[in-house]
Amino acid sequence: MTTLDTLLDHFSMSAGVFYAGNICGRHDFQRDTTSAHLHVIRSGTVKLIAPGADVVTITEPTLVLLPRPDNHQLIVENPDGADVICGTVHFNAGMKNSISESLPDVLMVGLADIQGMSAILDAMLAEARGERPGRQALLNRSCELVIIHLLRHCIEQQLAERGALAGLADKRIARALTAIHEQPAKPWTLEDMANTAGMSRARFALRFRQITGMTAGDYLTNWRMMLAQKLLKAGEPLDKVANAAGYANTSSFARVFSRSIGESPARWLRANRVAPLTHEHGNSR
Repeated sequence: MTTLDTLLDHFSMSAGVFYAGNICGRHDFQRDTTSAHLHVIRSGTVKLIAPGADVVTITEPTLVLLPRPDNHQLIVENPDGADVICGTVHFNAGMKNSISESLPDVLMVGLADIQGMSAILDAMLAEARGERPGRQALLNRSCELVIIHLLRHCIEQQLAERGALAGLADKRIARALTAIHEQPAKPWTLEDMANTAGMSRARFALRFRQITGMTAGDYLTNWRMMLAQKLLKAGEPLDKVANAAGYANTSSFARVFSRSIGESPARWLRANRVAPLTHEHGNSR
């Protein structure tokens, strides 16, 4: 597997398209605590208004991803409208995961910069205009392809600000990250990670923190806790979760989980039972 394959294998995603076609006027999107929001501007001029950011006027085909979406708006003033695709992206580790945490609040990439993207989007818009069987399923699967292409682009072009995606863009740090992702239960030491990366212990520790924004030890703990959350949601017993996350017993696991997450595994699970994924549609005005 490649570095990105390993990441997605542990924290799979699902995507859903809730609109594909022409829009005019103002469209409001509410804060979403469960899913990232994707807006693909295929043609036309669109203004994006997001909290904490300047108003952005998009005039070229552009992909916009909000990993942690707050209230935002798309505004189309031209009477000819704009062709857009809007969707949600859900990672089964929740909103605080190695992928979304690596990205800026608003990520914008020109479609021309991502190889193969135009063909996927053309097919999606053509599918959206028809009523053939399996239309929605095809749109959703295509949306997942769009996200994978985007994540690959972020790694290759070093667009991630921190976290896993930033680390995977560095060949030596990526070796250590991939090994951690594949063997989270291993009793990793800093020296083990440095050897995997082919670096000295001191140089590895410094470079890891510079690139990812955290220590290697903190990254390992965060990764284990995200894996634990995934397994808890899947209904795995606590002793199996603790073992898979690299802890000798449930007591030591529960202590680290409570310190990292802010509540016990049982209490967290009660508050985070798996619910059906719903898509927040924008309100048009």
